[in-house]
Amino acid sequence: FQKHEFFVDMTCEGCSNAVTRVLHRLGGVSFDIDLPNKKVCIDSEHNIDTLLETLKKTGKTASYLGEKSAQ
Repeated sequence: FQKHEFFVDMTCEGCSNAVTRVLHRLGGVSFDIDLPNKKVCIDSEHNIDTLLETLKKTGKTASYLGEKSAQ
């Protein structure tokens, strides 16, 4: 899978919990949330549009940052 990095305007633990909730509901994803930097790194076979729409369901501003190169 490709790892994708998204910006999500998260300010607190509640925000990151909301992100976790919508991504779990979508299914088929593994992800890391970087709250201080407001980034969510998602490992998934879903396309970018689907992932972005899902992140926007939290009511937060979300945007696609690009592919995260495999380390």
